[in-house]
Amino acid sequence: MLIHSFAPVAGSHARILILGSMPGEASLAAKQYYAHQRNAFWRIMAPLLQIQADAAYCHKLAAFQTSPFALWDVLKSCKRTGSLDSSIETGTQRINDFQTFFTQHPAITHIFFNGGKAEACFMRYVLYQYDYGSLQLTRLPSTSPANARLSFEDKVKIWHDAITRALASDALIPKTQNGNT
Repeated sequence: MLIHSFAPVAGSHARILILGSMPGEASLAAKQYYAHQRNAFWRIMAPLLQIQADAAYCHKLAAFQTSPFALWDVLKSCKRTGSLDSSIETGTQRINDFQTFFTQHPAITHIFFNGGKAEACFMRYVLYQYDYGSLQLTRLPSTSPANARLSFEDKVKIWHDAITRALASDALIPKTQNGNT
């Protein structure tokens, strides 16, 4: 079955783009990013967004809109049975319009991939099509419940350490009025 991802969530202050691959079945059914109750994404991001992990979805989106973070998926559509990234049919993958996104969000300096599939798709289909200059690319451990090799605490530490370093490095770079250095 052909499935489609969601629109990006990004405010004008976004400097860090967090990319997943494609929403899972629970997220698609709920029409919400990271809706599976065992996915650790919102519990990891809540302190960084200064919200409660169980806040209403509209509050989570509003927090993203006013934060230095943006949220999206690499894939615009694909065919997949179930929720696992490994079930995505390679020949059916269609990529989101990153050229327009980065034109509209020129202050983005870092991309964090929520797992290996998001990184692999971005590297294969997006990175070499366009010149993204000095974007810093980092793969983080997937927040999916299918990624059980790390504890929740380990995931939190890795995510928070990487994001804290990115925010600190951005604070050292003077920005002009239009967001360029």
